[in-house]
Amino acid sequence: MKRLERLMTALTRETGASAGLLYLLPPGERTLWLALAEGIPERITAPVDRVSVDAVSPVPDCMRQGRLLWRSSREQVARHYPQLGLVVPYDFMLAAAPFTSDTAVKGGVALLWPVKHPPQLSSHQREAITMFCEDVVMLLKRSDDRGSPLLPPAEPLHLLSHGDEADRAWALAALRCAERLPFGCCALDLEGRITYINSAGIDLVGADGVSLTGARPFDALPWLRTPVPGDCYRAAVVTRQPTSFIAVRPPDTPLRFELYPDDSGISVHITPSTKPPEAVPVPPSGEPTDALALYQLMHLAATLTEALNVQDVTTAIREQIVPAFEAQGMVLMSAEEGRLHILGHQGYSADYLSRFDDTPLAADTPTTRSLTAGEPAFFSTFDDLKWAYPDAPRHETRNAWAFLPLTVSDRPIGSLVLSFNDPRPFPPARRALLSSVTGLIAEALDRARLYDTKHALAHSLQCSLLPHTLPRVDGLEAAARYRPGGRGMDIGGDFYDLIRVPPTATAAIGDVQGHNATAAALMGQVRTAVHAHATVGTSPGELLTRTNQLLTDLDADLFASCLIANLDLAHHRARIASAGHPLPLLRHPDGHTEVLRPQPGLLLGIDPDIDYPTTDISFPPGAVLVLYTDGLVEIPGTDIGDTTDALARHLAETPCQNLDDLADHLVRHAQRSAPRYDDIALLLLRPTR
Repeated sequence: MKRLERLMTALTRETGASAGLLYLLPPGERTLWLALAEGIPERITAPVDRVSVDAVSPVPDCMRQGRLLWRSSREQVARHYPQLGLVVPYDFMLAAAPFTSDTAVKGGVALLWPVKHPPQLSSHQREAITMFCEDVVMLLKRSDDRGSPLLPPAEPLHLLSHGDEADRAWALAALRCAERLPFGCCALDLEGRITYINSAGIDLVGADGVSLTGARPFDALPWLRTPVPGDCYRAAVVTRQPTSFIAVRPPDTPLRFELYPDDSGISVHITPSTKPPEAVPVPPSGEPTDALALYQLMHLAATLTEALNVQDVTTAIREQIVPAFEAQGMVLMSAEEGRLHILGHQGYSADYLSRFDDTPLAADTPTTRSLTAGEPAFFSTFDDLKWAYPDAPRHETRNAWAFLPLTVSDRPIGSLVLSFNDPRPFPPARRALLSSVTGLIAEALDRARLYDTKHALAHSLQCSLLPHTLPRVDGLEAAARYRPGGRGMDIGGDFYDLIRVPPTATAAIGDVQGHNATAAALMGQVRTAVHAHATVGTSPGELLTRTNQLLTDLDADLFASCLIANLDLAHHRARIASAGHPLPLLRHPDGHTEVLRPQPGLLLGIDPDIDYPTTDISFPPGAVLVLYTDGLVEIPGTDIGDTTDALARHLAETPCQNLDDLADHLVRHAQRSAPRYDDIALLLLRPTR
């Protein structure tokens, strides 16, 4: 590890980087560990000391691409790595390079420079980074060959530069100079600890030098324990740029703190402020703090992780983005088949937006140009927009716009347009924040579109496997319902059917184990088999026996429950056979309801040689036979026998003049009584004569 430390220190000095992070990938793991951090304290690196190799982050990104990556601005960092842009919302440039051997990628390094660095890496810097990576790979290989692989420490080692020590005479002269100054000054190391504070500074902050020395001012002085001082300190360390803030020492003394960082630490200039006590603290570079926006956007990030479909994403943008940036208009668009389609909007009428729906990506508009270029476009006034796009239409109240492309892995998927009634500037901090946000939205929208596509496919498949309508059977009323359970693909193995076999009819209901396309496909085969056997008049028990043999022959490794009821309407009888299915209910004409208990049989697909007995029951006109799958009665933690009895009591108390109304009522009752995580299939049958 000492060799790695020396290599890392040499690299930051040779490239002029203000900070460096070295990650190693332990054998057999999918998570990178931060092993060394040069020039940046633990408080700032803590959120990124463990990074998944699948994460959208600089080092995993360079590992996947197998090359050195360069991000030359805060906007670029925010656009490519939106989560990092929110966690570290400061101005810096970044390079990342992988440790690639002949057989594997062992980790990588990330280097940071302040924004005063030229917009490109020099050839010398690139060569230094390349040689460093080669040296690290060789060092790791030697460790592996010796049988003692170089593993990252449990806690990353932070190498904080402190510069060369001055001699005693120089230090004494500097101390006397600082003590003569009429304003406060102090020195912080890169960890934020006070290494020196002069007498004027001690008087201004109202504390003693002994308690301050070695402490962080944000810990030692309670009135500095607000977000702004800590954020300014972190900004100074990361960006190596001067920054300042105002804080009020109790009871009413405003003080201005100016921070001047370099690679050895931070010099702080402290003076009384002419601002009133209620003055808003001054953030880095004099830009807006966006504190409220940041709070709301962190909430947005959490909301987007739960967004399931496109509507959820649109709602999150409407409720979080629009108020956070005080926008008056929002339009979310999706790029599909060479055109932009509007998914959602706020602050515009549908008539006004109709002219923009279905816009070709080849059109020369600010939305399409920003999307195809992959770069956001900001217009602070209508004159700015008109100069760039003379033919651009204008909503009567809008005077500033942000056109934000939504891309995932450099693939355009849509666009977000925010508009504002008043002209407004878009400083770099605001632009970077918007870039981070749009990166999160793009990822969420991409997932949501995939979900919606799968949902539509699942719905189409499920509908094709279930009867489109129930057949008309003389002397019989029937109603059926299907409801998917929970939040998922809305597809499963529940099915129902009614087969007309004059002079009788056969009803079937079943449930194949699982909630996926495999279960649905197998359900289709089971239903087809049931339908085919019922059509030729096979008895319920024999029908289940034959279907069971088919299921075991398919060797699908899935089981199914099923119940068959053959209805002899002429003689007011029904014959029932069950393969492990929930017990049917029979509501008699007088309203009395009982839970039927046909002789049970094993689930289909377990034993190919099992037989299924048949139970004969009375089925007079006016009686209602209720067949259902377990989603109607199954409640986690509750005995299914108790819930079945409760359903029978509820059925007895419910008017049932119309079977469709009764079916809807039973489904609503089940869904209101407890959360339903399983599909519900329901089939109601009533003889009319």
